[in-house]
Amino acid sequence: QIEDIITRMQDDKTGGVPIRTVKSFLSKIPSVVTGADIVQWLMKNLSIEDPGEAIHLGSLIAAQGYVFPISDHVLTLKDDGTFYRFQAPYFWPSNCWEPENTDYAIYLCKRTMQNKARLELADYEAENLARLQRAFARKWEFIFMQAEAQVKIDRKKDKTERKILDSQERAFWDVHRPVPGCVNTTEMDIRKCRRMKNPQKVKKSVYGVTEESQPQSPVHVPSQPVRKTTKEDFRKQITFLNMQIERHCLKMSKVAESLIAYTEQYVEYDPFITPAEPSNPWISDDAALWDIEM
Repeated sequence: QIEDIITRMQDDKTGGVPIRTVKSFLSKIPSVVTGADIVQWLMKNLSIEDPGEAIHLGSLIAAQGYVFPISDHVLTLKDDGTFYRFQAPYFWPSNCWEPENTDYAIYLCKRTMQNKARLELADYEAENLARLQRAFARKWEFIFMQAEAQVKIDRKKDKTERKILDSQERAFWDVHRPVPGCVNTTEMDIRKCRRMKNPQKVKKSVYGVTEESQPQSPVHVPSQPVRKTTKEDFRKQITFLNMQIERHCLKMSKVAESLIAYTEQYVEYDPFITPAEPSNPWISDDAALWDIEM
């Protein structure tokens, strides 16, 4: 449903959100919409009367990365003149992305090679890059070479196209490697993963990178097929479920009842609940115990 809404938003023939190129000082900002336009469109086309509800819905859509602010890493919707851009379908969550840390390392490394203010790393990204460099110390040369190859490919693209793709790529990583303090919308509860018959997310490279192959443009990389479930996978799942069945589980009411009964039985021997007679002079001002001992 979200993707249907996004498609309708971008359709000029059916009254979509006005997408325009805005002049800013000596440069142009291509393919942007304002937060206020998105809110107005949601209220008009989805029959929403409360602006707060429209902002909330828009923020949920933004949190998934379908639309993103062009100058902020925090994916939320504001009802003002803030500029937003639509995400490329290749990067949509419906493609079941679960990107590798090597892809993230290539992306951050690529950003450091481009001498542009809009591509400078934020503090948390610089920390992530340093951590990844330590983790992948043995294969860092390979990662650096892949990043260099990506930069060469990007430089051949049209300036406007490159600017749009850079922002879409950044928004993709803002979803999958969010700013500290922001909710990671891509995380899935482990119990839901176990209940799922066919796990949707698969490990695949964003840039189509393997150690034996050359990097490709992220716009033209075909998604890899989901691995078929084997007999060994089913055996492991059966073993896991049997272990869960054999676990000794008690209801919370039974646990609480048992704990209360135990406490009542030994309450007179617990000095924290029933103070001793005479009281402990080390934790009270009563010196009666010393007087008795003397």
